[in-house]
Parts: sequence; structure tokens; C-alpha cells
Amino acid sequence: MATAVDAPAASRSAVDARYRAVSGWLAGVPEPLDPRDPLPGERRVDVAIAGGGLTGLWTAYCLARADPRLTIVVCERDIVGYGASGRNGGFQSAGMAGEARVFSRAGGMEAVRRAERAFMDGIDWVGAVVAEEGIECGWHKGGALRIATSPTQAARVEAGIAGRRARGFTEADVWEISLEELERRVRFHGAVSATYTPHCARIDPARLVRGLARACERLGVVIHEQTPVTAVERGRLVCAQGALQADVVIRATESFTRDLPGGRRRYLRLYSHMLQTEVLPPAVWDELGWAGCEPIADQRYHFFYAQRTMDDRIAIGGRGTSYHAGDRIRDGNDADEAIMARVEQALRFHFPAARDAAIEHRWGGAFAAPRDWSMSVVYDPRTGMGHAGGFAGHGLTGTSIAGRTLADLVLGRDSDLLALPWVGHEGRRWEPEPLRMVAANAISSILLSADRAEERTGRPARRVALVRRFIPGR
Repeated sequence: MATAVDAPAASRSAVDARYRAVSGWLAGVPEPLDPRDPLPGERRVDVAIAGGGLTGLWTAYCLARADPRLTIVVCERDIVGYGASGRNGGFQSAGMAGEARVFSRAGGMEAVRRAERAFMDGIDWVGAVVAEEGIECGWHKGGALRIATSPTQAARVEAGIAGRRARGFTEADVWEISLEELERRVRFHGAVSATYTPHCARIDPARLVRGLARACERLGVVIHEQTPVTAVERGRLVCAQGALQADVVIRATESFTRDLPGGRRRYLRLYSHMLQTEVLPPAVWDELGWAGCEPIADQRYHFFYAQRTMDDRIAIGGRGTSYHAGDRIRDGNDADEAIMARVEQALRFHFPAARDAAIEHRWGGAFAAPRDWSMSVVYDPRTGMGHAGGFAGHGLTGTSIAGRTLADLVLGRDSDLLALPWVGHEGRRWEPEPLRMVAANAISSILLSADRAEERTGRPARRVALVRRFIPGR
């Protein structure tokens, strides 16, 4: 496999150091993080893409692979990996980026089954590209564990399995494992029950997105960093440095869509928070186990997610999201001490072998939550305009499906992807402020109190019914 050139710490620029502070994933990227050249001015191209995250880069990659004659330019406001693509939990899961109640409207439960199967198959598609392009990102398909830590959580896990069985999925897709088998996989404190699915891969997301950028460039795609897009219009991308004239214009800006004209209420910009331990020594891993590197999540409403990283740390996040008045991007939004404290508490409690591990990195980042919690892939051949987004935490698989689908739509190719229920789907917009802020904070508070009530009483918290239609299913 090809390897990136390491950047010795002593030779790193101040800009490089600033970007490494964004997340533990970016801190560990071996190549320099100094930005690529910005857009030098006006230019005419075939395809212009706003956003250098996974959605934009998968779209560029698929288009360039399919038609090498195309001139494709990607404009990124910061650096590749600065947004959610370089800050997420690193689960390439089969969790569908959408709600069955939404996608069933486009073709009943059969449409939902095909959508879920597309996510399962999409994991291996990404793995094949990672291998073919020599992207060293720790991609490892070891499946995933969902662990209940109370009887009420266990009941939700069982209901989830029953729902999947009703949709035609079998014991080859997800099944309950004994606590003895869980112990053989990982020493996890506090488990009541557990399930396993083979449909998940562990990944270092920053290395994935930056490796994908290099693969795009090898195919002739041009990427301009520190090139903010100020408007996405028919026939052009308007940037701070000039405009790109193009036959095809794709918006792949996810949570940053809110900053574009007309995008203010398209998504709710929620912040998730993570931390990463120091590299743990072999003696700790001997005690923990976790040789299969299965990503883990519990079943609280404010759940946590954790993985064993490719360099032998524990990366863990979740335990709630935060929303900020006005929905503005600020560096200070990345920190939430209360949530970080709950994440660290989960680490120390559930992984006691790591109870003394130092925390080397703490960070947060925004993701885009659509009003119906269901992703969209849209393209209008009459105008040459398209967009995709709203992955709501399921982007490591969803973005690749969206990129492949947009490429088929742009090139006019018929494929099974075009029949999936998110194609052409446009959810309603979020309410204006202050309703949006009140609702976001109220939902988070109710879910947190529900977790505490269930831990205290051992019974399901009825208050969740108040907000169930506003939260995604699991």
C-alpha cells in the first residue's frame, strides 16, 4: 500500500498545528495539514462541487472513475477533513440514514428493506475502494456490538431485533450473543445483554477522507482548500475568490449548508462530542481483549459509541448532543464540559482496564439533522444542480452511497441505486428560531432525564413519548 509522508512535529507549521487540534483523528494524520492552494479566480469546468468532505469527494471520485474526460473541481472552505468527515466516531455501519416511516412512503416496506440492504452492501464497497486505492485508514470489518446495561435497554434491543426480523433480516444479519461470548470479545463492565452484527467496519475517518482526496487527485480532480463557497447557483459556484462556471453544480456542504443563501432551516446543526485516550500498552489490551475491534454502542437514549483505534487507543463519544442559539459555527461550540464528563465517565466505568488512561484529545463537531431524520439525494438534469446530505450520524456509509448515486444521476446511467427511497426525497424544513432552539434543548433534556429515570426506577421512561416523533430510531 502507498503511504503518506510523515511530517515531523518540529517541522510542522502553525497552520498545520491548528488543524491537528481540531480532532484526535486529524492529530494523528501522518501527512502535513497545510492547505492546498485556494481557487485562483474565475474558471470554467464540467462539474463544480461545494464541499470537500466525504459527500463531495465520493461524488468527484465516482464521476472521475466513470468519465476521465470530465473536468471536476471541488471547493472546500477549510481543509479536507475539517468538518464531520474528520471528527466522527469512525463507525462505518449499516445503520440506515433515515427513518422507515419516511422511506416507506416511497414504496412501502420493500423500499425500506432495499435501503437497509444498500447500507449493508455499501460497507464492502468502501472497503474495496480503500484496498484498491491503498488508503491506510485502519478499515477493519469486524462487525459491531450493541450492549444493553439495564433491563429497559435490553427490551429496546430485543424490539429492534424483532423489527429487523419483520423486515426480512435473518440471524445472519444480527443476533443476540451470550454474556460469556461478549466477555470473550471484550471485557465490558455492566452488560445485561448484547447483540452482534457483522455489518460494520472500524475506520479512522480523517485518514479515509484525506486518502480519498489523494485518490481523486490521481484521477485528475482539482481540490481547492480555504475556498469558501458563498452561493450555489444554476451554472456556477460563487466563491470568495471568484466563481466556477459549470454545467453541473453539486452542493455537498452538509451542516455548513445553513450558511448558504436559502439554507438556514434546511438542517438542524447539532454538535456531538468525543475524546480519545493515549495509546494503551499491551498489558491493558490483554485485560480488555477487544481483538476483533468491534465498534460498541450502548442503548441509552443518550447513548455512547466507542472503538479501538488503529493505533490502539480508545475513541469514545456520544452521551448527548448540544445545540447553540442562532445555529452559528463557532470554535467554542466544539466544547461541552457536561457532555465530555459523561463520556469520560462511560469510559472509566465500562472499560475499567482503561480507568487510569490519560485523555489526549477532546473535540466536538457539527452534523446535519434533517427535519425527518432522513437523507436526501437530489439531481435535476434540466438545471444541472444536485445535492445530497442529512446523514445524521450515518455518513461513513451514507456519503459513499450518495456519491455513487449522484454520479449515476449526472451521467444519466441507470442503476439500482436510483430506485432507492432517498433519491428525490426532500424533507420539510425546520421551524424558525426561537422555536428550533427551544425544541432542540427540550428534546435533549427530556432524553437525559429519561435515562436517569430508567436507571433509578428500572422501568421504561414514559416521558420519551413526548418527543419520540422528533428523534431518530435505532
